[in-house]
Amino acid sequence: MRLSQSFLPVLKESPSDAQIASHKLMLQAGLVRQTAAGIYAWLPLGWRVLQKVEQIVREEQDRAGAQEMLMPTIQPADLWRESGRYDAYGPEMLRIKDRHDREMLYGPTNEDMITALFRDDVKSYRDLPRMLYHIQWKFRDEVRPRFGVMRGREFLMKDAYSFDLDEAGGQRSYYRQLLAYLRTFRRMGIKAVPMQADSGPIGGKLSHEFIILAPNGESEVFYDAAVESIDLDRPGLSYDDDAGLAALFNEVTGSYAATDETHDPARWAMVDDKAKRTGRGIEVGHIFYFGDRYSKAMGLKVSGRDGDMVTPMMGSYGVGVSRLVGAIIEASHDDNGIIWPEAVAPWKVGIVTMRADDEATVAAAADLYQKLGAAGVETLYDDRDERGGVKLGGMDLMGLPWQIIIGPRGLKDGVVEVKNRASGEREELTPEAALAKLTS
Repeated sequence: MRLSQSFLPVLKESPSDAQIASHKLMLQAGLVRQTAAGIYAWLPLGWRVLQKVEQIVREEQDRAGAQEMLMPTIQPADLWRESGRYDAYGPEMLRIKDRHDREMLYGPTNEDMITALFRDDVKSYRDLPRMLYHIQWKFRDEVRPRFGVMRGREFLMKDAYSFDLDEAGGQRSYYRQLLAYLRTFRRMGIKAVPMQADSGPIGGKLSHEFIILAPNGESEVFYDAAVESIDLDRPGLSYDDDAGLAALFNEVTGSYAATDETHDPARWAMVDDKAKRTGRGIEVGHIFYFGDRYSKAMGLKVSGRDGDMVTPMMGSYGVGVSRLVGAIIEASHDDNGIIWPEAVAPWKVGIVTMRADDEATVAAAADLYQKLGAAGVETLYDDRDERGGVKLGGMDLMGLPWQIIIGPRGLKDGVVEVKNRASGEREELTPEAALAKLTS
């Protein structure tokens, strides 16, 4: 992408109404624009990041054996009355009526609908286990939306639902999702710690939330450093290995990790002082096993192996896809702007010409831009007629992992400058060596 042809509206000043770093930087770097309280339009740069995050989530769900589908955003109120949640959920749920005066709602979650869909089409134990998921925009009418996409009213979410014949199967599905979540966040280049959690209005007796450490996090966190060193690639750990999955679960739950809501000072006192980690964190995912909480209430039954009717056991697994974009920025930025992990960066490389009026500089930049593109490297080329300092500041603000800085002085010596955004390290390389470095 050539910056001169793009829609990347960068703000020169830091937004005064934004309270946390991610909100400020998403507005300033042109990722989003607010259209109403807690509702945001995703501009091209932000949309590219959001799609990267979404695709990683999708790929890891597929690897865990979940099947993707799509449910509607508007749901009939009768489904929620059937499950017993309609009056209990609270004012966060947007309730509406259609032109025929039928009560509807804009779905904040989908346990009720997926249970009804499964109930109507699955009749036998032979159809279990199954795990279904979708990635969908949702709405919760927060009383005080704030912090940009971190606590907005409209948000993109992945929610998955498991159906199993018995509790042992339900727990096995929970363990598979635990592994999928840990691998998902690792692929994004972020550290997410699984912590024992309260199930809230969704209900359930087994629940973990995944917390990204960030200075401006909403929760205080306490955890044993051992949880950071869990080996997700050890032999035998796969989605089809029950013993390996159970061992992973035992390792996760055996290491103390809790937010201030579930913190147990007595257990915390038993953790070795050298292993104690504290700080603040942001929730980016939540998994629940709630057994027959919905299947029983909504009359979901299948014929068992012995012919008796059985109520399937269920679980629910959510990831805040749009929230993750803000959380990654909270965990990875500096005074100059965003620092994207490479897996979710909108472009891998940014090319900057220090002199747009110098023919040799422009020719070298255009040549590298063409060759990087041909090699499949996503590249943003700042070809605008702007001062070099303005361009460099914009690149730092947008946070691309690598910058190639091209100027007349360096070209006289046959080199360009390659900068790593995260470390700040710079090195002078020939254009050919720079190309080889960034395509390897």
